[in-house]
Amino acid sequence: MEQIYLTIALAPLAGAIFAGFFGSLLGRMATNVVTILGVLISTVLSLYVFNHHVLDGGEIFNQNLYTWMQIGELNVSVGFLIDNLTAIMLVVVSFVSLMVHIYTIGYMHDDAGYTKFFSYISLFTFSMFMLVMSNNFMQLFFGWEAVGLVSYLLIGFWHHKESAVEANLKAFLVNRVGDFGFLLGIALVLMYFGSLDYTEVFASLGNVAGATMLDGASVITVICILLFIGAMGKSAQVPLHVWLPGSMEGPTPISALIHAATMVTAGIFMVSRMSPMFELSETALMVVMIVGAITALFMGLLGIVQNDIKKVVAYSTLSQLGYMTVALGVSAYSVAIFHLMTHAFFKALLFLGAGSVIVALHHKQDIREMGGLRKKMPITYWTALIGTLALIGFPGFAGFYSKDMIIEAVHFSQLPFADWVYVAVILGVFITAFYSLRMFFLVFHGESRMDEHTASHVKESPFSITLPLVALAIPSAVIGYLTIDPMLFNGWLDNAITVGANHSSMASLKESFHGASGMIPHALQTWPFWMMVGGIASAWTLTLHRAEWATWIQQKFHRSNYVLESLYGFDRFNDIVFVQGVKKLGNFLWKMSDSGLIDKILVNGSARLVGFIGSMVRPIQTGYVYHYAFFMIFSLLIILTWVLFAGDNPLLKIEF
Repeated sequence: MEQIYLTIALAPLAGAIFAGFFGSLLGRMATNVVTILGVLISTVLSLYVFNHHVLDGGEIFNQNLYTWMQIGELNVSVGFLIDNLTAIMLVVVSFVSLMVHIYTIGYMHDDAGYTKFFSYISLFTFSMFMLVMSNNFMQLFFGWEAVGLVSYLLIGFWHHKESAVEANLKAFLVNRVGDFGFLLGIALVLMYFGSLDYTEVFASLGNVAGATMLDGASVITVICILLFIGAMGKSAQVPLHVWLPGSMEGPTPISALIHAATMVTAGIFMVSRMSPMFELSETALMVVMIVGAITALFMGLLGIVQNDIKKVVAYSTLSQLGYMTVALGVSAYSVAIFHLMTHAFFKALLFLGAGSVIVALHHKQDIREMGGLRKKMPITYWTALIGTLALIGFPGFAGFYSKDMIIEAVHFSQLPFADWVYVAVILGVFITAFYSLRMFFLVFHGESRMDEHTASHVKESPFSITLPLVALAIPSAVIGYLTIDPMLFNGWLDNAITVGANHSSMASLKESFHGASGMIPHALQTWPFWMMVGGIASAWTLTLHRAEWATWIQQKFHRSNYVLESLYGFDRFNDIVFVQGVKKLGNFLWKMSDSGLIDKILVNGSARLVGFIGSMVRPIQTGYVYHYAFFMIFSLLIILTWVLFAGDNPLLKIEF
């Protein structure tokens, strides 16, 4: 099995190296064949690993492959931990990545950076594999930083656009903030546990559970919060969310890969992996839950005022990541992973569907300039409908099962403020349904708002684009129904996740669960269902039935609209406080140190001092011999006076 695990990780890396170094020489066909073959191999082997570990109950594989570095007694190795959680993540990442690779053939067909793009997305896949397969914090950090680096390259792939360069710099810098906290957390793990190996750290939790630092703060709590700050950066939680909408500047395939299966899921996966540690800190769990609720509700509201088709889907990602984080906070780790899995399929479907529309409309992205595409793009229409229904949690679709389980887990939670969080996630259902159906109706229904030239050339996307749409639509429809029971209640994740006895949300969920089929009629009696119906009805009314009402509401509540369109002022605040603040601090330090201390005092000051001394000495340099003779005699007189009457042993002593 070790060779299989190595092949899963290294096959995309081999494709990335081939495409990066030889793609331009061997051509586009060879590039996409090699890179797609690499990811296909990883996908097939990931399914085999899933079957071995999850379905057949194979033993956990936890083994170091080689020693990376040895520092005293600290051994940092490269190794793999393959349990059921890893197996599920491998299938999700590899399958979505494979669909994105195939889709890229059609989407990037006319792009000059075709081979380079394939190299980057294969490298992205390798980086995520290394992250989810790691068995120690150092390798986790390697994968963590690798996905951040490649996302920087991909978001700014079209670097001829200034907006793309600004977006990738924002993503890079914001993630540095989160990664600094993450690195501090890892440092504290090493300091208090003396190891970076997961198994050794988890085995020693009992010895550190009561330890304190910083005038009584729990060591475990501090470590968990610092690790979660890292997750806030990668998984785009408030206030470190600002980079994710800007990532839309990259080509659509990478938007799908980042938002669905790789970078943004890293934080959710990491907290789930660290569940034995988080379960020892009620404070950390409460922080996780509250941050997730704020993100789920308030980022969803921003989706209402977006008109860029990709940004609507991007803000839905932020909101759904908030739901996953809420699940982590109430100790429903398996539910968070369940929603991560279902979300990966339908969010990749929605992004690739948006890309299909963008290609058909010659890269126009404003949904106000679309409409009536249902008959012209039937495959894109029906697959987008499936993805939309999954996103809003329509009964029977994948998102319905995972989102409803999150809401119910919050309902059963005993954590402080859980009641308020429950209200937030319920309201989030209405908001999600509203902005999702608003986008869907404006794009595919109603009268066409396209110019004549664009409308006359609209047609269905090529096979390389529609094939991934159909392939992703299938799990978006049925994966929730098929996997909810084994994944949440029958042990798929039992060997990877720990839930404390004092956290009863999952136990209460299990008691109230009566099968996947039974959830559908039961949903008709619950708040989430009717909030979803209300969102759909509101979207239909304001886009197709009475579109003028939307304009009236926008004008009537212009202050609220301004707050939403300004994105709550986060970008402005960051610009004033951090960007402009750093510039002003730099100018102040330049004036005080560079200009004031170094230039004026050390450099120019020393020159002026020499000049001053020269100006004092210059008058005695007259050129007359008798002046020099006088100074020589005067100097000799002073020396003789010192020798005769002063000094330690004067020759003449004067007594009074």
